[in-house]
Amino acid sequence: MRKSNIQNLLIAASVLIVVAVFAAVRQSRTNGPTDTIQETAPVATAPVTVATPRIPRMVDLGADKCIPCKQMAPILAELKTEYAGRATIEFIDVWKNPHAGKEHGVRLIPTQIFFDREGKEVWRHEGFLSKAEIVAKLKELGAG
Repeated sequence: MRKSNIQNLLIAASVLIVVAVFAAVRQSRTNGPTDTIQETAPVATAPVTVATPRIPRMVDLGADKCIPCKQMAPILAELKTEYAGRATIEFIDVWKNPHAGKEHGVRLIPTQIFFDREGKEVWRHEGFLSKAEIVAKLKELGAG
């Protein structure tokens, strides 16, 4: 065998060894250690039922940098405090969480979605919405 053929074989063998080592390390990170798994018997517990009051909810989908959204931010903060325990007021930034915008079918921001006590969407508005308009809708939903 010529010297260049031996060198090529050594290089190929070295590459194969490096690939095998990387594959083994990657698999051990994915699977984790197998000798530390311990099984415990399930503990029987009685189901716990917690009665949570159902209250109306308003979700404002917007963005921190959108001008009408910025104008609504202090209104939403006030309403969140004023209606604590009577209605849920939420803000979702759809630029930071684009999945939420798609999930709620948002076409433009801000969009306000009102849900009744059963969680059913009952009204939707696109654009700036004043505090008085939000309060009126919350009263319609029984959060008065």
